[in-house]
Amino acid sequence: MSIKKQWLLNILMVLLSWITFPFLGIKNIKRFLPASIIVGIFEIIHANIGKKRKWWVFYNKPNSYLFGEFPFNLGPFLFVTFWTLKIAFGNFKLFIFLNAIAHAFFAYPYSYFAKKVKYYSLVRFSNFQFFLYFFSKSFLLYWLHYFLENKTKVVKRLEN
Repeated sequence: MSIKKQWLLNILMVLLSWITFPFLGIKNIKRFLPASIIVGIFEIIHANIGKKRKWWVFYNKPNSYLFGEFPFNLGPFLFVTFWTLKIAFGNFKLFIFLNAIAHAFFAYPYSYFAKKVKYYSLVRFSNFQFFLYFFSKSFLLYWLHYFLENKTKVVKRLEN
């Protein structure tokens, strides 16, 4: 894949994710933003570890976080966290199911497509390990949001 095509794919991936932003609603954005940011930071740290350990490789140069993993974190990863929280928070089974579907799509058909068009390739990760890499963060996201939301309720009760 040429660098221009990779840039175009990166931009499209981020834009398509951000187009859904207004449909979340300002109340939901404020509600889910803290947990989404914390898990996003956790993902950035994991992405840097994965890059150093060559769990995956992006074909084009520059081989930097900004050009490779950043569009995924700013686009699909962030909005999967927002949408799964909006749709299924309060129903843990549905939340896990939706996350499993989203991350399975990314780990299997999207990764096969990415390898075929020479966008990125899994090196020291199987597709199943790649799925678990993302899916494991679902539990952290749910727990973290549950904790933050209940902490806020407890503080409000104490203030009254």
